[in-house]
Amino acid sequence: MQHILSTQQFLNRKELVNIFKKAEKFEKADRQGKVPKLLRNKILSCVFYEPSTRTRFSFESAMLKLGGQVISTESAGHFSSAIKGETLEDSIRIISGYSDMIVLRHHEPGAAERAAKVSPVPIINAGDGDSEHPTQALLDFYTIQKELGRIDNFKIAVVGDLLYGRTIHSLIYLLSLSHNVEIFLVAPKELKLPNKYKTFLNSQKIKFSESDNLEDVLSKIDVLYMIRIQKERFSSARLYDRVKNSFVLNKKLLSKLNKRAVIMHPLPRVNEISNEVDKDKRAAYFRQAKNGLYIRMSLLNILCENLPPKMKI
Repeated sequence: MQHILSTQQFLNRKELVNIFKKAEKFEKADRQGKVPKLLRNKILSCVFYEPSTRTRFSFESAMLKLGGQVISTESAGHFSSAIKGETLEDSIRIISGYSDMIVLRHHEPGAAERAAKVSPVPIINAGDGDSEHPTQALLDFYTIQKELGRIDNFKIAVVGDLLYGRTIHSLIYLLSLSHNVEIFLVAPKELKLPNKYKTFLNSQKIKFSESDNLEDVLSKIDVLYMIRIQKERFSSARLYDRVKNSFVLNKKLLSKLNKRAVIMHPLPRVNEISNEVDKDKRAAYFRQAKNGLYIRMSLLNILCENLPPKMKI
């Protein structure tokens, strides 16, 4: 695992179990105030061309808790030499000379792979346009295991912007590791899951169906995964206005949801989950966000273990 670019790298249950076990150990150590400083003298660069709260802060917190240090830039397109015309590749060549790992978020699909081709240090894809967000999917899958107590034998509805939703694109690949899983794809007709992901599901013989009716699936599922309609991905304001309120989980719909189900959301939410849902014990999205800290601690630790030893001076 030289870089983390796509969840297609993690289609091995044994490797996934190792990541999750490390995350559990780090969570326990954190609760006890005994996190080992495994990344002392290591530097993580966080390079974000798009806004972020959870991903950026959890990576920075993970690195600091493990004893490492962080250098970062937000809005890198405006507050780095990119504004002078420097290419992503040249920026990565420079930044890699100052750090041991780089977390990159970029607005262009494929940017993380481009960065990895020129970087001598690990690149972690923190979201590349509407393509993937692999570390989010890993923490999502980890959350499913913690909340349900299993990663097999469940039904999941993914609801909202499936066309541009990179968290869903990454999660689709991981769901192929589950045995006896069924997926309900709920989206407006304009925002359906791209065909390449449905082709993948078919190749893995995973049962799935498509619908634009959320209410019909609520009683059938174990996991409800909501995502926002992403205004920033739309070129047409008229289209966004037409679909932005397609699905809103409110108290009325909540009453129809399976009593043992789990409600997830990668956040931020806009209005697709009303505040009245927050008090429901099935609402796991804030626990989900906290899980991101420990999954990212696990991944940073694994990447550092794979770094070549440096010469002593």
